[in-house]
Amino acid sequence: MSKTILIVEDEQAIADSIAYALRTDGFAPRHLTLGEQALDAMRAGGPDAPVLVVLDVGLPDVNGFEVCRRLRQFSDVPVIFLTARSDEIDRIVGLEIGADDYVTKPFSPRELVARIRVVLRRLAPGRAQGGEQGREQGAEPGAPRFELREAQARILYQGRALELTRYEYLLLKALIERPGHVLSRAQLMDRVWAGSPDTLDRTVDAHVKSLRAKLRAVDAGADPIQTHRGLGYSVLGAA
Repeated sequence: MSKTILIVEDEQAIADSIAYALRTDGFAPRHLTLGEQALDAMRAGGPDAPVLVVLDVGLPDVNGFEVCRRLRQFSDVPVIFLTARSDEIDRIVGLEIGADDYVTKPFSPRELVARIRVVLRRLAPGRAQGGEQGREQGAEPGAPRFELREAQARILYQGRALELTRYEYLLLKALIERPGHVLSRAQLMDRVWAGSPDTLDRTVDAHVKSLRAKLRAVDAGADPIQTHRGLGYSVLGAA
């Protein structure tokens, strides 16, 4: 059975383009235009309950951020925000209230579908279900372990303290605070290099390379930083 993806978007043309891309990729799209409708649909649950919600921020009845806050009171279904708002504060708010990703208009429907697949792959078994679920999620057995000590601005990996530069620390911190979530270069630039507007996005790649070398020095057989070609980076195994 095809997995149902709920599209909550009041612009019909945008919803149609997303639905077409989803159907082409084997998903079953369902389209609603109002936030209250989406909340009612998610409460209803059932065998065809959506496994993921694509949620527009600028809905005509309820702000998408508020919809997500209320959804998180009874469901852990993953959410990808879709919005024309690209301010840093909006992206941070969206992620902090429980979104799994954030896509800014204009966008490629095919890229959105790719992001949906990445989010679903990274979920712990059983999380991508509608209805009431807890948010407790531990690391996979045998997964690499990180420990963040913010008061000391230090990160431990497999029990050993890493010797990191300022930007390496901030980059790894951004990744391990959202284990399993793909963060794009733009998102990482906003979080790590917000005060350096002239920094190039390839700086992210260079720092990931140096981080990997330091992680391999602790555990030569592991590579906890995952590259998602054309999308960004994620890390698993945060404590």
